[in-house]
Amino acid sequence: MAVQVTEQGAHDGGCACGDCPHGARAGHRRAVAEFLAVREALASGEGVPAALAHSAGASRQWASDALTQSAAVVTARGRAESSARLRRVERRTPVAVGAAGAVFLLVQALTAIGSAWTVAYWAGTLAAALTGAALLAVGRAHRARGGVLAPLIGEDNRFSTSRAVAAAWLFLTGFAVLLLTGTLALAGTPHARARLLAGLELGPAAALVAVVAAVSSVAVLVRRLVVVRVHAQALQKVPADRPRAADLVTDDAGRGSFADAQYVLVTAGAVAFTAVRLARDPGRLPQLPWGLALLVLVSAAVYVAGKCSEGGRPVIHSVVRAREPGDLDAPIRTGDDIEIRGAGFVPPGAGTPERLARVVVRFGPVHVHVPLVPVPGGFTNPTDSVLTVPVPVDLAAGPVDVQVITAPGLESNRRTVEVTD
Repeated sequence: MAVQVTEQGAHDGGCACGDCPHGARAGHRRAVAEFLAVREALASGEGVPAALAHSAGASRQWASDALTQSAAVVTARGRAESSARLRRVERRTPVAVGAAGAVFLLVQALTAIGSAWTVAYWAGTLAAALTGAALLAVGRAHRARGGVLAPLIGEDNRFSTSRAVAAAWLFLTGFAVLLLTGTLALAGTPHARARLLAGLELGPAAALVAVVAAVSSVAVLVRRLVVVRVHAQALQKVPADRPRAADLVTDDAGRGSFADAQYVLVTAGAVAFTAVRLARDPGRLPQLPWGLALLVLVSAAVYVAGKCSEGGRPVIHSVVRAREPGDLDAPIRTGDDIEIRGAGFVPPGAGTPERLARVVVRFGPVHVHVPLVPVPGGFTNPTDSVLTVPVPVDLAAGPVDVQVITAPGLESNRRTVEVTD
């Protein structure tokens, strides 16, 4: 009875089991619920200390700091849950591999009804066993990074579309080679061995080789392209909290991406066709029609073009004094709120409260954190196109350069404004 109570308390949110996901999941959910409660209360004007209620600027800053602290707790709990999820994938990999192997054997047994269990069936069983062993080895080697899924996770902690597409083609091609190798080893006549060797000639398999080479090159090229653009400050890249299956067809913000979606859909159709072709004729490498191969190559080119057109640096278009209803028009003074209008202030993936709190505006030598302004269901400040910040009171009068620094650390262009006393 004491053991049951101890285990229940450990899984209640502060799990002490090390790699058990129950406590991390409960802790993250509780942190999210607390953050939402704080945000909704502050959005309705509740929770601000009475000593600060008389000052709009002070109460706004207090609310922003409270939300920032709560968001930091949510982020920390989310990372713990993400690590627990990835470790859980490794533990489930043997079950998934075993189930896939059982389905494969069942399909082979059903197709063998009415005919003998041929050499190709034995070779297929051997190839499936070797493939499963390889998957288990990869999962064991990368158990802390998602097991067998680790090679598909990019540096931004998202599933990489280019890696997933390349992995699908390489997996199918590798299985086909293992199948032919097993069939060749079990072949009993010189004629059968000669036919198998002819099936490995480049001519019939040229389209498949071209597709595998192209998608593998795209995976390497896209990774290099992202690294170069990030270092050149031409792309803002924000790491994700955890990888999701939707990453394959969405951008960093979770919105549907045409370039990614079409690449995945075309690849899925082409891989399915190739797998059927291999099942119908297991004595040679699958012959991919050049029309279908060109379709995959065009899809890969569109995907690369989409990656080249993504992102950009933050840009300030104008800086104006924020005017409240009933307020008189006046020059910008210290302590006034200003609106910075532009684009790229909140890049894709940086819309979480913890990253919104990292947006900074530089007034000459003074750095001002953009305050979080909550409303029911979200925030009105900061946004991707408008930032509202107060002019620091200790700023000297005269021309001042204004510059935005986004959550990933990129600096915008400078705009000069005239500040009066």
